[in-house]
Amino acid sequence: MSSELQKLRQQIDAIDEQLLQLFNRRAECAIAVAEAKKKELKEGERLEFYRPDREAEVIQRIKDLNQGPLSDREAARLIREVMSACLALEQPLKIAYLGPEGTFTQAAALKHFGNSVDTIPMSCIPDVFAAVQAGHADYGLVPVENSTEGVISHTLDMFLYSELKVCGEVEVRIHHQLANLSQNPKDIQRIYSHQQSFAQCRNWLDQHFPNIERIPVSSNAEAARLAAQEPEAAAICGLQAVDIFGLRVCHGNIEDLADNTTRFMVIGDMEVAPSGHDKTTILLSARNRPGALLSLLKPLAEHGISMNKIESRPSPNRLWEYVFFIDIDGHRSDPHVAEALEELQEQAALFKILGSYPKVEL
Repeated sequence: MSSELQKLRQQIDAIDEQLLQLFNRRAECAIAVAEAKKKELKEGERLEFYRPDREAEVIQRIKDLNQGPLSDREAARLIREVMSACLALEQPLKIAYLGPEGTFTQAAALKHFGNSVDTIPMSCIPDVFAAVQAGHADYGLVPVENSTEGVISHTLDMFLYSELKVCGEVEVRIHHQLANLSQNPKDIQRIYSHQQSFAQCRNWLDQHFPNIERIPVSSNAEAARLAAQEPEAAAICGLQAVDIFGLRVCHGNIEDLADNTTRFMVIGDMEVAPSGHDKTTILLSARNRPGALLSLLKPLAEHGISMNKIESRPSPNRLWEYVFFIDIDGHRSDPHVAEALEELQEQAALFKILGSYPKVEL
């Protein structure tokens, strides 16, 4: 070993020791914060250890301070894991997600909350809502839309009936792997996957496996589980499921669109304070009269509020009427947003603020 290499390794060891000391100092501060919160808690108030607005502020500050060579994304990921570990010392969070283990929804939960949380798989989207509503989980993670296949209607429909709020959002770049036990494509006689993943990989499959049977299952994790039991089968799934079920990747990143992304929502029963970089999601329906939808959107334009998205769903109450899910820039407490929402509520037959929360970072 050269003397230069030895010196560099000694420097790294010394830095690692400093990092460990700083991590523990930060953990001590986190514990002190928890104790201070308990002392300031008023009778009847609920103690909130997790603050999405505060985490967003910390991560944005780290990005602003970052001078490389780490990318902003990597710096943010590292500080989120530190925050996750420190938060677990105060109170480990329980996160319900659309399971089973190894799904992209679980990956989204770990990306948003860090790896120091307890993830609880649920069998369907309504069960995620029910677990949070009943207090069995602190928060839930549900998919809401995919950039290729559009909205997940089951999630939007749940917000029509649930009193839970949107507390955050996560976007995950979706990379599909074709995996089996042998890593030999010639062994594949059938392929398991979720129907949406088949759709997102349709062109690639038509080109490379046009005559192989495609069997839809409830999730990509279930596809991986089945492929792990059948040597002649393969699964389309994520890397996490590949590792969990002991598969090997035959072909990687087989999705038709390289920027294939799924958006997930964090659901809970808390109001999120402003972070300075927020989004608000509202649910509403128009009164049955000419120009009703235009009158709903007019207050947003008059107050200079950008609308990021609008989706419609059939109304559960009246035939051929629709409810709209709208994302706008800003927090509900921002003066110009509050004024626009008040005017919009006067025009709407149904009006519900699903939540204000920090904007997503890929």
